[in-house]
Amino acid sequence: MESDPLYNLLQHPKEMEPPAMEDLPQGGKKKYLPPGSRTDLKFEELQKVLTEWINATLLHEHIVVRSLEEDLFDGLILHHLFQKLASLKLEVEEIALTVTSQKRKLGIVLEAANQSLQLQESQVPWSVETIFNKDLLATLHLLVALAKHFQPSLVLPPNVQVEVITIESTKNGLKSEKSVEQLTGAGEERGREWDIFDELFKLAPEKVSAVKEAIVNFVNQKLDRLGLSVQSLDTQFADGVFLLLLIGQLEGFFLHLKEFYLTPSSPAEMVHNVTLALELLKDEGLLNYPVNPEDIVNKDAKSTLRVLYSLFHRHKLRESSDGVAQGTPS
Repeated sequence: MESDPLYNLLQHPKEMEPPAMEDLPQGGKKKYLPPGSRTDLKFEELQKVLTEWINATLLHEHIVVRSLEEDLFDGLILHHLFQKLASLKLEVEEIALTVTSQKRKLGIVLEAANQSLQLQESQVPWSVETIFNKDLLATLHLLVALAKHFQPSLVLPPNVQVEVITIESTKNGLKSEKSVEQLTGAGEERGREWDIFDELFKLAPEKVSAVKEAIVNFVNQKLDRLGLSVQSLDTQFADGVFLLLLIGQLEGFFLHLKEFYLTPSSPAEMVHNVTLALELLKDEGLLNYPVNPEDIVNKDAKSTLRVLYSLFHRHKLRESSDGVAQGTPS
């Protein structure tokens, strides 16, 4: 029996209880996401896209984010992400163990991010306190702003909005108010043309088989010299071995057996192989869309096709420009 995708297992929405009276000082306010908002499909998709983007950006540093809510609060990953995006080094301690040092580090990172975004602290919907307290909305607002600024080509789900409950402590008790919070605008789909697989799976699923057939033919032509063949794209690339061998054949790489697991026996070894393959593709400028290694290991068809198509597209174009007949369905 196949396991569920790792992302879904780790991102299972949790319900949040409204605060008790003593949790909020008089006049204090706090936002909460009701369970219905947490399970909104667009809201979940936004988290998935941002998680994959962070993991792809920090691939070389071997940092893997499982939960935006739980993993970013102490500033460690935000520190690495911002330095990578902004191509600068922040003068801040690498490891912060106490609450005081974690908040100090987070404050330095957020201050630098606000400066890069050309925003004043009073203008932004995030703060040291909200991020440190694992406020998912504040974290998402920050990540969306960073993605738009540093990687405007990243395709974010458009018009993501969620119902939010604001709890306010008054002298007469707790007061609640519902509102709608906008996380992405209606124009976020720009740039979607270069990620054809979102459109293919949503609008033309009947054509997926034809694309798979064309890529299988291409892959088998290249792997035939190694005495290998592929019948299923969905399953045979999950451990990363065929993917590494294919990249080696197409890009002229020699991979020493010490660099990868030829017969991986655990999910961790498979993730190692796929991560190495994605690093090679990224170095060659072949990946223009963030791909999570665990999606490949979990046999996600769209992610697998996206990676293989990057190789297919480059080398079929190269063959065509060299006068070699393509021989694949149009």
